[in-house]
Amino acid sequence: MMVYDELFMRIALDLAQQAWGMTAPNPMVGAVVVRDGDIVGRGYHHRAGEPHAEPNALDDAGEAARGSTLYVTLEPCSTQGRTPPCTERILRSGIARVVYASQDANPAHRGAAEGILRAAGIEVAHGILARECDRLNEDFFWYITRKRPFVTLKMAATLDGRIATASGASQWITGAKARSDVQKLRRRAGAILVGGTTVELDNPSLTVREPADWPRQPQRLVWTSRPLPPTCKLCTDGGNAPRTAKPVSTEEWLAFLARLGTEGVMNLLLEGGGELAAAALQARIVNKIVFYYAPKILCGRGSRPLVGGMDPSSLSEALEVEDVETELFAEWEHSATIKVTGYCKDVYRAD
Repeated sequence: MMVYDELFMRIALDLAQQAWGMTAPNPMVGAVVVRDGDIVGRGYHHRAGEPHAEPNALDDAGEAARGSTLYVTLEPCSTQGRTPPCTERILRSGIARVVYASQDANPAHRGAAEGILRAAGIEVAHGILARECDRLNEDFFWYITRKRPFVTLKMAATLDGRIATASGASQWITGAKARSDVQKLRRRAGAILVGGTTVELDNPSLTVREPADWPRQPQRLVWTSRPLPPTCKLCTDGGNAPRTAKPVSTEEWLAFLARLGTEGVMNLLLEGGGELAAAALQARIVNKIVFYYAPKILCGRGSRPLVGGMDPSSLSEALEVEDVETELFAEWEHSATIKVTGYCKDVYRAD
C-alpha cells in the first residue's frame, strides 16, 4: 500500500505545482481520486477564492468517488473560509479513505480534519511525501505561523564569487536558462527587493516576463535611503509604483517584514546586490538562498563580491547553510550554470 500511496501522492504533488505562483495567500494543493488502482478524478487549487483541490478532484470523479481513496497534498480544511470546508464535501462524496501529506500549519486546525473524517468511518493516513509537500508550501507555512513573508535570497555570480566588475558591469553573468529559472522565482514572489546601486547600474524592471501575460506582478521595493533616479524603469514603465526602505538591524528588518505581512506578502525575493545580501544575512532574516554560479572566473580585487558587508574576524562568524541541493542548467556547449539552493540555519524566529 505504501508504494501505491507514494505514487498517487506524487501525481497529486505534480498537479499542485500547476498553480505555481497563482494561489497566494493560499497554499498550492493537488488531489487525485483513486478506485481499484485507477485514477478516476484529478484536481488542484487554481487560485485564491476558487474551489480547493479536493472538490475539484471529487467533481471530476463524480459517482466513481464512492468507496474510493482521496490523495491530497495538504490536510483538508475543516472550517468555513472563502469556500466551504473540504471535509463536508468529502463526507458527501462517499470516499472511503483519505491520504494526505502535509498537516495544516495553523495549530488551531491541525489534525481537525482527521478527527472529523474518522468519526464518520473514513480511514485516514497522513505523512506520505510530507517533506516534498511541505517544501512546496514552505512560504505559506512560514507566513501562517509568523505573519511575515518567507525570505529568499537570489544571487548570480561567477565561480570566483563575483557579481560585477569594479565599475558595476554585470549583464549577463548567467545564460538564458538560468534567467528563465529566476522568472519562476518571481512568479512565486509577492514582492521583490533590490539595492539602490542595482537600480542605478542595471536599471531592472523587477517584473515577471515569462509568460508575457502573467497576471500577478510583485510589489517592487528598493533598499535605499536615497530618491530613485526619475528616469529608471521602475519609475517610468507604468508598473507597480516602487517603494523604498533601508532596514539594517534585525529589529528594523523584522518591522519591515511585519509591514509586508499585513499587506499579504507571503514571499519576499531579494535579488541583490552584495550589500543588501550582507545586510539581510547578517540580520538573520533570510530563510532560503538560491545562488547561480556561471562557468566563468572574473578575477580582480576590485570586482564586486557575491556578499559584501563588514569583514568577519574569524570563521566562527560564518553563516551555516543546510539541506543544500544543486542543479545544472546547460547554458553553453561543454559548460553549465550551477544552481545551489539551501536553507539558512538560525533564522530569527521570535514572534
